[in-house]
Amino acid sequence: MLNFTFDNRFVNDLPGDPEDGLHRRQVHGACWSKVAPTPVARPRLLAHSPEVARLLDIAADDPFTGEFAEVFGGNRLLPGMQPYAACYGGHQFGQWAGQLGDGRAINLGEVINGRGERWELQLKGAGPTPYARRADGRAVLRSSIREFLCSEAMHHLGVPTTRALSLVSTGEPVLRDMFYDGNPREEPGAVVCRVAPSFIRFGNFEILASRGDEALLARLADFTIARDFPAIEGTTEEKRARWFMEVCERSARMVAHWMRVGFVHGVMNTDNMSILGLTIDYGPYGWIDNFDPEWTPNTTDAQGRRYRFGHQPQIVHWNLTRLAEALVPLFPSRDPLLVGLERFVEVYSDEYGAMLAAKFGLRAMEEGDDELVAEAFALMQRAEVDMTAFFRNLAEIDMAAPAPAPLGSAFYREDLRAQHEADFAAWLRRYAARSAREGMTPQARRQGMNAVNPRYVLRNYLAQEAIDLAEQGDGSRVIELLDVMRRPCEEQPGRERYAALRPDWARQKAGCSMLSCSS
Repeated sequence: MLNFTFDNRFVNDLPGDPEDGLHRRQVHGACWSKVAPTPVARPRLLAHSPEVARLLDIAADDPFTGEFAEVFGGNRLLPGMQPYAACYGGHQFGQWAGQLGDGRAINLGEVINGRGERWELQLKGAGPTPYARRADGRAVLRSSIREFLCSEAMHHLGVPTTRALSLVSTGEPVLRDMFYDGNPREEPGAVVCRVAPSFIRFGNFEILASRGDEALLARLADFTIARDFPAIEGTTEEKRARWFMEVCERSARMVAHWMRVGFVHGVMNTDNMSILGLTIDYGPYGWIDNFDPEWTPNTTDAQGRRYRFGHQPQIVHWNLTRLAEALVPLFPSRDPLLVGLERFVEVYSDEYGAMLAAKFGLRAMEEGDDELVAEAFALMQRAEVDMTAFFRNLAEIDMAAPAPAPLGSAFYREDLRAQHEADFAAWLRRYAARSAREGMTPQARRQGMNAVNPRYVLRNYLAQEAIDLAEQGDGSRVIELLDVMRRPCEEQPGRERYAALRPDWARQKAGCSMLSCSS
């Protein structure tokens, strides 16, 4: 039997919308609107994360009860739940979009587990809210599978992220136009339960600043510091300054991890930026296959490529600048905000440099290493080399007699491999000379590199294969993928297919490379 201890500070400490009902409206003077999930026809558990269940003190057998599917499909509320949708705004693709809010996400409450940790439970796809605009508040199975799997895959890769407890099918169809081409079709619906210490976003502050509601802006900032950053001490002004700096630091570490594993978020709007520096809102994301800093998985961004892989650190800084602008009324001068933004640059440079060194099997980046790394990435791009496979194969190079043969399975095209073989051979000789200065044994070097360079990442085509089967009623691939991604850096005999490069048939197939925002 499910039994949680709720401590719903967000709704109890901050003002709510005085209006009831689901009608679309502009919500002023409030941080949230009361709304309950809309029941579905036949909720059925498709998959769950045992690790997240343990975080919430859920017994091992509880997910397999009818009650679990009822609660996390949106059909039943437990004692202590106070469901709501949050009000926030955001900059979307660089332009201020005004009020946005939780259009299809409903927060159930804040759980305090037996270790005193706070975890917010949020259902995505549980029905309309006052912020749903013209949408139905539902989610299709394909996008729900992608969010469920990626949340957990990112966690096991060591990337700061929100988590996912469960994936529940609704037994109801959802009408979606996947390609925005005027050909909508009905698809199976689903609900994901997302879990995080906090779902507060940059946009929660931006909307209040945009409306000149400085009193509520200050109240929200001080609430966030007290609840989500309890270690910060000092006067109100000191706490706010330290808080913004910590948000910048956490955001820097988050995006450094994205770059480490080759993850591309795809829709880095300010309403998709977590105040805790967590990866949030998995929509048209993707992993770099053939290395290309210009690649974006988002079809909506195909022309401008604002959110392309290589531009992600700059976009996070841009988003932090928008947050800083929103927080200006809370400070006597802009200096603490400028210091925080400078701190982002420092932390990102340090974190990414350390991660690069580890990826290349070095203890630290030294003078000249930047050029060595840049040349490697340039070669990878010109020769269409898979990023994930390259770094795993690089660990197998014989430093005493470096040759490009072990890199062979990382190439997508044999003609490009042959064309650039001499260049890779020359680079490997320079790399081997640099590596020799580390004084590591071949075994230590290999173990160190394989501990940070994943063998398995959630490539889009792998997720799409699981989706195709699940839409036919077979959810086994979802569960197997979840298990594979639990140990991304370990060799898993018998599961080599999950480490394979993207096949040619998946290069252009829908869902296997680029995705729309409805994906």
